[in-house]
Amino acid sequence: MVIDFSTLYDVPRYMDKLFEDFWGPSISRRRMAYPPLNISEDESALYVKAEIPGVAMEDLELTMTEKGMTIKGERKSGEGKYFRQERPAGAFQRIVSLNVPIDRDGVKATMTDGVLEVVLPKSEEAKPKKINIEVS
Repeated sequence: MVIDFSTLYDVPRYMDKLFEDFWGPSISRRRMAYPPLNISEDESALYVKAEIPGVAMEDLELTMTEKGMTIKGERKSGEGKYFRQERPAGAFQRIVSLNVPIDRDGVKATMTDGVLEVVLPKSEEAKPKKINIEVS
């Protein structure tokens, strides 16, 4: 005998539908952002990690502008008839707004096990500078 607990996992989707029906689609859209990102920083750089499993490198594009970074790509759907499809397929685009000037020539991007990691070094004027205090 097979017991399907999937209805318990669908509760967030039902709550989103309730909010959409009552207040409109704007409340639940935040959950649908793809790919999911982690953005962190230290004194020298910003770090962006995006989970993009199953996307080939030739289907992925990373673009830098003065005020942001765009991750654009496409996850191709598999062949066959689906009984359940929870992994999103199709084109996606995610824009990351940057709040500090970036040294665009020093940006490095790597992809390991479906995780895109982008290191955005801060430009020299954005880095903290220690000021010596003279004693008079």
